[in-house]
Amino acid sequence: MSVVKINAITIPEGMGPQLEGRFAGRAKMVEQFEGFEDFQLLRPTEGESRYFVYTRWASEEHFQAWMNSQDFERGHASGQGGHPGGAAPKPVAQGADLMSFEVVEHVVKGS
Repeated sequence: MSVVKINAITIPEGMGPQLEGRFAGRAKMVEQFEGFEDFQLLRPTEGESRYFVYTRWASEEHFQAWMNSQDFERGHASGQGGHPGGAAPKPVAQGADLMSFEVVEHVVKGS
């Protein structure tokens, strides 16, 4: 049974484009990882100010392997990700809450 992880990220006002750029810069890292199924970065609209990072994994074990991997560490470390001169960017997030779910039902158009 697949598992879904949703990371609710709180950022300062006006920092959305910077957060989106950081995710775009490392988007391909996770899709090559064993057990990865889906990723979505959700921009807040009405009634919500947090960004949501949605990932779906084949199992909890696959997610934990990603969390403990060097790829995860590289993608989330300050100063990584090809910044000119090796300058360490300041973190964009002010806080994050990780939520976990098991997929009970999944409907895909045309299936």
